[in-house]
Amino acid sequence: MTLLSVLDLSPVPSGSNAGQSLQNSLDLARHVDALGFHRYWLAEHHNMPGIASAATSVVIGHIAGGTSRIRVGAGGIMLPNHAPLVIAEQFGTLAALYPGRIDLGLGRAPGTDMLTARALRRNMENGVDSFPNDVVELISYFQPVQEGQRVQAVPGAGLDVPVWILGSSLYGAQLAAMLGLPYAFASHFAPAELENASAIYRSRFQPSEQMAKPHLMLGLNVVVADTDEEAKYLFSSQQQAFVNLRSGRPGLLPAPVRDYESQIDTSGRMMLDHALSAAIVGSPSTVRGGLEAFIQRTGADELMVTAMIHDHQARKHSFTLLSDIFGSLDAVAA
Repeated sequence: MTLLSVLDLSPVPSGSNAGQSLQNSLDLARHVDALGFHRYWLAEHHNMPGIASAATSVVIGHIAGGTSRIRVGAGGIMLPNHAPLVIAEQFGTLAALYPGRIDLGLGRAPGTDMLTARALRRNMENGVDSFPNDVVELISYFQPVQEGQRVQAVPGAGLDVPVWILGSSLYGAQLAAMLGLPYAFASHFAPAELENASAIYRSRFQPSEQMAKPHLMLGLNVVVADTDEEAKYLFSSQQQAFVNLRSGRPGLLPAPVRDYESQIDTSGRMMLDHALSAAIVGSPSTVRGGLEAFIQRTGADELMVTAMIHDHQARKHSFTLLSDIFGSLDAVAA
């Protein structure tokens, strides 16, 4: 059975602010917790006015503290921005506060532009090149303390913090397979290598202490509304935000517009066709067919759904409809 989870970038809509967005994230997390979603992940981005989850571990604590059942985690922490010990201590603290509910997804991109990455890191030596060694070092801090061990994560050592590898290329798939870790592929914004990355991860997976068999999570944009027309209208906010970002004009999440695709130039349409092709947008019947086809094609163990919708209530309604659809898919599969 395919699991259903949520990726929340804590979007900051035009006319709002980061504080309200973080409260909206908690409200949405409580909503999907009650609906039975499996995980609720937040992602590290920097210097992006439209995303409020830069201090990701802090936001995870905010969400975990306000929910009761759902797993909460990072999708992900951009490890080259941090010392492994610091992340082990942060997520060890979260795991100590919320036992059995915390996930740690790791990425090797900066989560921002290179100027901001330099401001974050100060020293740009190594960076992504040391990512595999940093992952192994971080995992070691969650192991029980060994006799004579001089550096340990407190809290962290001996705690159950599942580590995931995130990626949008073949690199992450190979690393996750080699280390025997669960793998989350960012098909919601980089779908080009979806099939190849999935195949490499599954075929090369080596069992580990954390996992006996591969577990593949796929990112997916899903917007559901009562009609196809309304869903396309709501999805236009994410389309605008993506074109603005790729065009060097990052900003707040724009209000939706009607017939957005007819208003953009060829370059903008090519961006959307390439990057947001893993999107299922429409009425419940349309989305049901799209989900069935996507799951059948990919064999995903888990879907990590994101929906950048300007209106908070419409966003909650989209996840309510998605839950109903997914429940009916499970019933058919059973």
